[in-house]
Amino acid sequence: MPAPLTRRLFGASLLSLPSAAILAPPARAQQGVKVAMLLPGSINDQSWNAQGHAALAAMKAAGAETAFSENVGAAEQVEAMRDYARRGFGAVVGHSGRFLSAAQRVGPEFVGSRFIVGSGSGGAGANVASVDYDNAQMGYLVGVLAARMSKTGKVASVNGLEGLPNIVAQVGGFRQGVRSVLPGALVQVTYLPSMEDAAMAREAALAAIGGGADFVFGKLNAGHAGIVQAARERSAYTSGRSLDHAAAAPDAVLTTIAERWQTMYLAAVQAAAAGSLAPALQMYGFASPTGSGADLRYSEALELNPVVPKAVADAVAQTRARFASGDLKLTVTREDARGGTA
Repeated sequence: MPAPLTRRLFGASLLSLPSAAILAPPARAQQGVKVAMLLPGSINDQSWNAQGHAALAAMKAAGAETAFSENVGAAEQVEAMRDYARRGFGAVVGHSGRFLSAAQRVGPEFVGSRFIVGSGSGGAGANVASVDYDNAQMGYLVGVLAARMSKTGKVASVNGLEGLPNIVAQVGGFRQGVRSVLPGALVQVTYLPSMEDAAMAREAALAAIGGGADFVFGKLNAGHAGIVQAARERSAYTSGRSLDHAAAAPDAVLTTIAERWQTMYLAAVQAAAAGSLAPALQMYGFASPTGSGADLRYSEALELNPVVPKAVADAVAQTRARFASGDLKLTVTREDARGGTA
């Protein structure tokens, strides 16, 4: 008899993850899992959508029946979710907070399915839930890194989807992290109308660098490659959303936010199959009993680029430890994430 899905997935996939980022597996395994995923962009973006697809691929490799749709626009979300639910998929994952309203609409129609929203902000009814890592903590960590590496006292952040809760949390956390080190630093925040446009992101990053910013943060999908390209061209520092970004610009990228969607989704899918998934937001931070849903990685072996001085690396590690102990707690507001320079 094959090993249960949970044991096979966790045994095969978590060995390569840093121990601090591993989420504990659910207590009970479920077989016969059917998982469908809707993605807002291309699975080849080397960023957000690629991460979601990799998580789904790991479930498929372990024996789950899977299906996915990429480049799902706002007008298609509701019907795409309905289609998968009609086809008997017990877990339908929307890989973006943008799918939450569609899940809340479709959920009551298909009580036998569970709708899981990645980077959503809450749940609904009995069968809609969200999962996310603590974006504010990760933004704050990169803010500490950026401020300690900056020579100009000017840094920037280029992002999409202004006002989305996880964007507010990460951008606001970044600004707070920078100010915790350099209270007088200038933090330029730019919002773009697209998460996918690399050319637009490059131009925004180049403008920020031209204005004196020597570290450019950001939260984009395919567009994030534009930030990385601009930093490489102008010898500025940046952070990535995947190890591919670090490999593409090893001198410019100081670290990447390694998002553990495989473990977060797996925990949610198994809880859904067991009937124990709460219709709410499950947030995975450094103080979570099950572990963090994200951490910093420059490569499989390193957390930070070797150019980062030990004193700076120690400051980042101390900040993480304060999150883990509960000594440091964040409250991030829309004002913290406001656009413009301040």
